[in-house]
Amino acid sequence: MRDVAIVGAGMTRFGKYMDRGLKDLSREAVDAALDSAGVDKADLEIAVVGNAAAGLATGQECIRAQVILRDYGIDKIPMVNTENACASSSTALQVAWLYVASGMYDVALALGVEKMYSDDKAKVMATFGAGTDVEQLKQIMQQLKPPSEKKAGAESGAGKSRSVFMDIYAAGARAHMARHGTTKEQFAQVAVKSHQNGSLNPHAQYQERYSLEEILASPPVAEPLTRLMCAPIGDGAAAAIVVSDAKARQYTTKPVWIRGTALVSGSDHPGEDGGTGARAAQSAFEMAGMTPADVDVAEVHDASAPAELMLYEELGFCAEGEGGRLVDEGVTTIGGRLPVNTSGGMVSKGHPVGATGISQAYEIFLQLRGEAGDRQVKDASVGMTHNGGGMVRGEAAATTVHVFSV
Repeated sequence: MRDVAIVGAGMTRFGKYMDRGLKDLSREAVDAALDSAGVDKADLEIAVVGNAAAGLATGQECIRAQVILRDYGIDKIPMVNTENACASSSTALQVAWLYVASGMYDVALALGVEKMYSDDKAKVMATFGAGTDVEQLKQIMQQLKPPSEKKAGAESGAGKSRSVFMDIYAAGARAHMARHGTTKEQFAQVAVKSHQNGSLNPHAQYQERYSLEEILASPPVAEPLTRLMCAPIGDGAAAAIVVSDAKARQYTTKPVWIRGTALVSGSDHPGEDGGTGARAAQSAFEMAGMTPADVDVAEVHDASAPAELMLYEELGFCAEGEGGRLVDEGVTTIGGRLPVNTSGGMVSKGHPVGATGISQAYEIFLQLRGEAGDRQVKDASVGMTHNGGGMVRGEAAATTVHVFSV
């Protein structure tokens, strides 16, 4: 397999765009990526497009890549559509890597795009529910109902006023608190950090800073989660130009190499097999010839603030039960030993589902090239992304981990 690099990347600001569609959002991200790389769209040999919810959200199915890119003037080349829930575009990035690493193509476009925001909240929530086993969805919501909704006659808000995934994350957070003594304040402190980082990111959906007290006092979602601990619904796109080692040297003196990549699915025996994050990380680090200790900066799947803290443990940044200690010691802040979600993460940057994976890679691309501005991590040379998608039987259905270096 050949060495593969990202030589350009770009993204839209994530947000709520009632007047913009998949094509318009994609055009902005692809333009930025091509400009970043100094690549002409005529040089692209293949395009891989990740999208999760267009079928339910916009009605566009089957040929999303071909529809999105045709109006942009990209045609004839092979196009692949990847749909893997929240991991759709991180999967697209891996597929693009594979095409280039194999020697089949030299220049690939990896694009992630999502149009989710709508005045019809029920339709939006239905897109999240579709990322679970729909035959078991009603039972799942009943099992995960938070204590405040278990009283007689109380109807769950999951799937109506909030995503069912917030109930899943809330249940995991309550279990972590019971098992390890983690506090609501520690989870909230992760959100404080995320919003602080997002305030430094011009592409973040929300750029306000909040105190610990404000995070805790924001409207409750499903205990222990408050609104400011949860990723918002939004729209956006992100793109990367993926090339062979020979091409990389033609386009830039600062390529960001994809050293390790892994895609795994959930297991019926996570206690024996390890969580999807742990298994994907182990595989990607083995491919890269590295360990979690080598990482200088990471972007992880924080659809809720507690998810980030628990991923510190699952990804090997600390021992089980020690995630709260990393928060207390400021290890994962910009300026700490291992900054995590310098972009603001999904909690602040936003989570247009199919765009999230490549937006994570975009942040690592900037960090490793020293181009992240006020949120730059000093001397960062190794980065990683973790992106989970969907949920089956209590575990992520699909998870990717990518390891990058300069």
